This record gives sequence, structure tokens and C-alpha cells, in this order.
Amino acid sequence: MEETPLPALFRRALTTAAKAFNLPTIEDETQELVQSSLSDLRQCSTCIAKLSLFSPNEQLADITTRDLVYLLVPYVLSEVQSHARTTEREDRIDLVSEVKRHLEAYIHYLERYEIVSVEDKELYGRSSSSVTDPAKRRELKIKQYKREKDIKTRIEVTRKRLNESVTEPSSNVELIAAVLPDPSQKAADSAEEPDADTEEILREAIILLLRFIYAEAQTQLERTNEELELLRNAPPLPPREALTDDPRVAQKRTEDDVWRLDSPLNKGGPDGKGPLIDSQGKPLRPFVLLGKNAADRARLQNQVFQADHRLPTMSVDEYLQIEQQRGNIISGGGPASESQPTSKEQLAIDAEQDGTAFGEEKAEEKRLKDESWAQYTDTHPKGAGNTMNRG
Repeated sequence: MEETPLPALFRRALTTAAKAFNLPTIEDETQELVQSSLSDLRQCSTCIAKLSLFSPNEQLADITTRDLVYLLVPYVLSEVQSHARTTEREDRIDLVSEVKRHLEAYIHYLERYEIVSVEDKELYGRSSSSVTDPAKRRELKIKQYKREKDIKTRIEVTRKRLNESVTEPSSNVELIAAVLPDPSQKAADSAEEPDADTEEILREAIILLLRFIYAEAQTQLERTNEELELLRNAPPLPPREALTDDPRVAQKRTEDDVWRLDSPLNKGGPDGKGPLIDSQGKPLRPFVLLGKNAADRARLQNQVFQADHRLPTMSVDEYLQIEQQRGNIISGGGPASESQPTSKEQLAIDAEQDGTAFGEEKAEEKRLKDESWAQYTDTHPKGAGNTMNRG
């Protein structure tokens, strides 16, 4: 039986995995697709090791463009492995541990060949759960999201340069399959000399994809570690009691429930059910925040059902009074202002106050104003500015 080539085997595994990701995990059909994809991916890993495609003595420039995509095999293995169905806790622990091993292998490959920059290592190597300050944790997540969005945009631009139909993939597996070189064109390309520009664009797209998946792998590795911690620290399941048809056993259990006088043990916390948060401020169970007293709770309850628009906070008269204090309302005018002298008349009245410093100051001000007006009339004859609408 002829062995399937590595490119066709990897593409078949990606296609099968993409179909499985669009189906419910609990279905038997989905699990058959998952196992088929896992079988192909394990064969890919065996072929890669047999062909020695990646060596610790090599650098990124020594790896060919068509071989770069096989650095993604451990990540795809972790993605497909995480969709496998398990029922027992020990099986789940083994499965999550294997997913973690694949993710760490992928991250190790990229860091060894220096595909990711030092900035990306510092940005994604820091776990968001280790940051206790909520503001700093939010800032870290925003930086990671912006970096991932930038890399994804550059991947789409590169795919357009390769004349590919840019459609939004529903998963990372579909994105990998879209960037993967078509194995059907390999035989045709081997007879002709490969285009250097196309090869360079394809290499750039694959390196960008590796960096984008690196960010996804770091996030999934953090979630995997949290799940492993929960599974290992979870309390043991109670032993399953053997089912019996004896009615006396059921009657005895009912009597025990009726006549039991022991109160439940106090486990601590405000309600006796255990602490709400741990020493690091992480919630241990759901809880509801209430007011200090009945009046505070009633006030909070009254604020729940209100109008869906903003209600007025003051009357019109109060608003006008505030605006008048700010100086936004013009006052004056009307009959009361007719008897008041104009500014020119008031200046003449003030200048007639002889023998006072105020009167002398106003008289000097009136003299300067009259002199300025006389100079203006000398240089601007009457009617000089009237063009009679002739432009």
C-alpha cells in the first residue's frame, strides 16, 4: 500500500478537523472525525521525525518555506485533542496533560527558531491571571488583543497578494488550511522554476501565521493550566451506591432524613457555607451584594424599575437662576433703559465735574476721544466709503 505524502496527509487532517469543529462534540459522528484527524496528525508527526525536518542545529533561514507549515502540527494536535470526548476525571486529566504537552512543544519550536520577537515573548509569556491589579490586567489583555488583530490583518493582506479568496475562517484550523500550499500544484511547480516573489510572499504569510498561533497557544496554555489545577484539586467523587430493589432500604433512608436532628456543619463564611473569596481575592462561589440595612436595600430596589429616559433633576426656574448666576442671560433694555444716559453722554457729564481728580481724568479722556474722532474725519471725508453699489 502506497503511503500518503506528508502535504496531502496534513491537509486531510485539517479538513477533517474543520468538519468536526462545526459539529456538537458529544455526537458519535464528531468523535469519529476527531479520531480520524488525530490518526492523520500522528502520522504527520512520525513522518516529520523520520524525515528530520527540524533540527536544533538549524536556523529559521535553513528551513524551506514548504516545511515551515509543519511547525503547526503540535498546535493542531492540541486543538483536535481538546475536542475528544471524556467521561471520567482521570481520563480528562490525561487528555488535558497531553494537550498541554503539545502546546508547550509548539511554543518551544517558535522560540528556538526565534520566529517570535522579544516583545511578543514578554507580552504573551506573562499570564494575565498572575496580575492581581485589575487595571493592569485589563491593560495587558488590551495590548495582547491589539497585537493579535494587527498580525491577523497582515495575514489577510498577504493572502490577497497571493490572489487567494479572503474569507473569514471560523477557526484557526481553517486559517491554517487557507495558508497551506496546495499539494496538487507541487508537481506542476517542480517542473518550472518557482517564482521568487511568490515564494517570498508565501513565506511571509506562514511566518505571520506562526506568530498569530503563538499568541493563541499562550492563551490556551494558560487555560489548560487552570483546568488541570481545578481537576487535580477537586474533591473526590462520592462512591456509587449499589442499586437495590429492597423496599426496606428505601424506607430506612426516608426515616433517617425525617428524624435527623444534626444541623449542617458550619464551614465558615458569612452564611456558614464556606468563604466567599480566597486570600488572593479570587471568588470561590457565587454571591450577591446587598445593602447595609433594610432602607439601603429598599433604595437599591427602587432604582431597578425606572423610566428608560433621563428624568429632569431641576425645574425651569432653577435652571434659569443658575444660568443668570453664570452670566449667560442678557439683562436690560426696555423702557427702563431709555432714561439712562449713553456712554458718550455719561462721559460728558463726568467731565463737567471740575475741581476733582475724577472730573479731570474724564475730561482728558473726552478730549482724547474728540481729537481721535477729528483726525478720523479729516482722513475719511463724508461719503468716501460709499461706492453706490458699483464695487
